[in-house]
Amino acid sequence: MIESFVDIFNTSSKYVIPILLAVIPFYALVFKKVKVYEVFVEGAQDGFKIAIQIIPFLVAILVAIGMFRASGALEILISFISPILNAIGFPAENVLLAIMRPLSGGGSFGLLSDLVDKYGPDSLIAKIAATMFGSTETTFYVLAVYFGSVGIKKVRHALIAGLIADIVGIFSAVYICRFLFG
Repeated sequence: MIESFVDIFNTSSKYVIPILLAVIPFYALVFKKVKVYEVFVEGAQDGFKIAIQIIPFLVAILVAIGMFRASGALEILISFISPILNAIGFPAENVLLAIMRPLSGGGSFGLLSDLVDKYGPDSLIAKIAATMFGSTETTFYVLAVYFGSVGIKKVRHALIAGLIADIVGIFSAVYICRFLFG
């Protein structure tokens, strides 16, 4: 019974997105009388304008991350806090990812890949890293790029909420993975 449900679900899931891509424009065109192609082109133009506006913010955040890593400040910070985190069960190997994740999605993905390559995909360190990557957000990137592109200057509350969510996600990833796999 459950196997047949899974088979039906797997088979039908292949067709959901193509059906939605056909049904939504059809509904808009026929029932709502929307000029679908013109609206799509207009949205694409707006998206391109926004992409051009966020490039300076994106470059700034990437340069700042590169300077932080190249200066050696990141290694000093890791060596300073590693003993404390080891005492609470936080693997030192995951500290760099925990620090990098709120700053950069690409940089943290590179660190995740390095951890998986070095320790293996089935290692506790890699599982913690993957869970941490999936349960946190690139908070500073979001604030710099998205808030900056629309002109939002007061980001204090969003920053605090984002960092609290990142901290909860990081420590939850460690403890849940240790509970399930460790």
